[in-house]
Amino acid sequence: MGARSLLGPADVSDETLEDMVARWAGVAREDVTLRESAAEVVPYDLPAITTAGRYWVSGTAATPDGDLPFRFFVKHVEAWSRSPMFAGVPPELREVAAAGVPWRTEPLVYRSDLRDRLPDGLTMPRAVGVHDLDELSSAVWLEAVPVVDHLWPTADVEHAARLLGRLAASPAVRPLSSLGEADHWRSVRSYTTGRLAGQVVPMLHDDGLWQHPLLAETFGPRLRHRLLDHLDHLETHVRELEAVPLGTAHGDACTNNLLRTADSPDLVLIDFGFWSTQPLGFDLGQLLLGDVQLGRRPAAELTGLERVVVPAYVEGLRDEGTEVDVATIRRAHALHMMIYNGLSAMPFELLGGPLSPEAFGLARERAALATFALDLVEETTPVLVADQA
Repeated sequence: MGARSLLGPADVSDETLEDMVARWAGVAREDVTLRESAAEVVPYDLPAITTAGRYWVSGTAATPDGDLPFRFFVKHVEAWSRSPMFAGVPPELREVAAAGVPWRTEPLVYRSDLRDRLPDGLTMPRAVGVHDLDELSSAVWLEAVPVVDHLWPTADVEHAARLLGRLAASPAVRPLSSLGEADHWRSVRSYTTGRLAGQVVPMLHDDGLWQHPLLAETFGPRLRHRLLDHLDHLETHVRELEAVPLGTAHGDACTNNLLRTADSPDLVLIDFGFWSTQPLGFDLGQLLLGDVQLGRRPAAELTGLERVVVPAYVEGLRDEGTEVDVATIRRAHALHMMIYNGLSAMPFELLGGPLSPEAFGLARERAALATFALDLVEETTPVLVADQA
């Protein structure tokens, strides 16, 4: 185990590792003997509030047919309350904030038979082991996925949207859509009364903050006014979304979490921390906006992409026997984007840093993202109105 010491509590005994290798290779346990193994940290630049570590574990095991090389991805997940970033949450909001990110969802998904239930065209890595470390953390050991990494053309985004529609409406997947929701159902209402009310709304109302040159030059008073105007109508927006039919949502369906591989046309789903039951159309937001948020795609391309992903998503719903019209999905998608992404698009994380050209460039893209989301809400017509009683 010494060569795997950097795994810390996520490590396992050599005997357990042999068990996992045998399960992965489909051979008898008694035919596997560990020869050597080592761990290395997986570089990852994006903050993740419930991930304590990501690692590769590689090695060789002896079998009757010769030496067998193996490579596993290990993800150490834990409660957000253990993250260093949790210290920035005001004490009065910590209980709600911790409950709003039920970290157990991902281990539950990998313990389930979701892989066997996914619609054609979607798959997920096989879990060779899911180990509870204590009451607030687990380690998930997954088979390695040979990822092909490059910017998605429009046709690939359109194809992914159709598959996400199939995922949302799949009768086979539906029984597993609520995994992890015993802790807390991450509904649009819980988001607006939690993170949005506790963190985003005070910043939107902070006149002093908006005098910062980065916000003043890129977002400006008109965009801020539009954001505040939609805050005033937030309850109406939430009620409208609550009237949209529910489906299964990956929860963070950006291209980082929809992997393409060299040996199969299937998309590989990973990172199930926000897996949940949501109004239809939910997953389209991150599919469209994720690459813009990361600076991989200009916001100017969003309009063209949006025109193809909504009809494709509706076709995916129909593939699984669910009939919902394009106007309903487009409206729900617009509201989701505005609430989850548009209202919080300001680059607050850059306000304490240098006023570099890169910072202004990112801020302008974020402002364009927010404008796109608001424009789409204002272009679409409410098609489902919740009971106002």
